[in-house]
Amino acid sequence: MTTTFITGANKGLGHETARRLIALGHTVILGARDPERGAEAAATLGARFVRIDVADDASVVAAAADVAAHEGVVDVLINNAGVHGPHGDPDDLTGADALAVFDVNLFGVVRTTTAFLPLLRRSADPVVVNVSSGMGSLAITHDPSRVESSVVAPLYTSSKAALTMLTTQYAKGLKDIRVNAADPGYTATDLNGHSGPQTVTEGTDAIVLLATEGPGAGSGRFIDRDGPIDWS
Repeated sequence: MTTTFITGANKGLGHETARRLIALGHTVILGARDPERGAEAAATLGARFVRIDVADDASVVAAAADVAAHEGVVDVLINNAGVHGPHGDPDDLTGADALAVFDVNLFGVVRTTTAFLPLLRRSADPVVVNVSSGMGSLAITHDPSRVESSVVAPLYTSSKAALTMLTTQYAKGLKDIRVNAADPGYTATDLNGHSGPQTVTEGTDAIVLLATEGPGAGSGRFIDRDGPIDWS
């Protein structure tokens, strides 16, 4: 039985990923910041809820301790929690704005991954999936044929570019754990006011693939539902 922990899983991509992995036989631990919404989502899906605020050190440590006490192991960690932050004209951006976005999208991944490493290392085939974005790709955001090139979201895009680089560094440094990043694509979620053309199921294709690959699959990759993508 594969045990999977997903952050930010009470709605959107995290919720759909949980639903799909449960259908594939995973034991899913649904992580969310809001205890009421998280518990409700977990009950609906047939998952176990654990509260986690990835921007809070104590909350992350407590979540890992909870999982250690109950499941004792994590085979797949999916770092899905994310925020968009300000978009449009960057004239009024502040350091506080940047810290708030990076605290979830990047530092939250560091907190969570570090806290869950002991649990991952109890697995025979440990996997970390970081939910990044093509919005952090220089190639994609400079391609006029892509919708991503028309969006101005300085903090979200830069945090996702950093997350993809963090993924490749983890893959180099954590030789015993497979670490990859997924680009969901432009998917209809709360993050974009449900404006994306992809369904939430389509948006989770790359995440689910990386979470269900067998032993020996590559590490340090960045993929979307169509395969490897250029983020340079």
